Amino acid sequence: MAKPLMAKATAVWLVDNTTISFKQIADFVGMHELEIQGIADGDVAAGVKGFDPIANNQLTQEEIDKAEQNPLHKLKLKFNPAAAGEEKRRGPRYTPLSKRQDRPNAILWLVKFHPELSDGQIAKLVGTTKPTIQSIRERTHWNISNMQPIDPVALGLCRQSELDSVVQKAAAKKAAEGGVMSDDERRKLVSTEQSLGMDTGPRIPTAIEGLENFSLSEPIDTSDDDEDDNNPIIDADSFFNLPKGGKDDEDEDDDPRY
Repeated sequence: MAKPLMAKATAVWLVDNTTISFKQIADFVGMHELEIQGIADGDVAAGVKGFDPIANNQLTQEEIDKAEQNPLHKLKLKFNPAAAGEEKRRGPRYTPLSKRQDRPNAILWLVKFHPELSDGQIAKLVGTTKPTIQSIRERTHWNISNMQPIDPVALGLCRQSELDSVVQKAAAKKAAEGGVMSDDERRKLVSTEQSLGMDTGPRIPTAIEGLENFSLSEPIDTSDDDEDDNNPIIDADSFFNLPKGGKDDEDEDDDPRY
């Protein structure tokens, strides 16, 4: 399906000027539904001016009205004879100059939270080189001390759907190799759509794992109760091994010299 020109700017205009659902807008412009929600919240595409698809001959008002009335209706791009036969240009991903300084932060985020991704996948995803990725992995990058991991989707370097696709491929490769994954690795390999559909359950913090049955009170041992019943009661004098008083002691008390 053909996508409109200036997809992000078109999505901004549709969010601001229509009541079309986020899902419909995402399907029309080729973005993820979470990105459209981020545009509505002001977290994504801040400062991007809306691009009117009606004035630019990409949509009709009748098509927008149908989508507003029916949430299941899919927007159809208006046919443009001038665009017939055009193919997508193949080549390295272009990164705007304003975002190139944030690219190392995105690489650090991918290396930290998705170590299963290969250097080639990361390079294709955010448009970088393998030596740069290797230097960040080995923490030999010249600016590593000032770098912070930032989601590449939030930076606008890639789409959420593209990140999910790469993660799913990594999950399939991991399963084919037959490696045993930890819980954290399994959660990282799940796409956003799958993770949003999962049931939330309580999880014990890693700091106190293994202490579920720990108690400050000592268990009461009743196994020696029967033995105590059979033993005679011991008085204080015999317990402390005190000498028994006799006649000599009484004589000493009566002697005025003492």
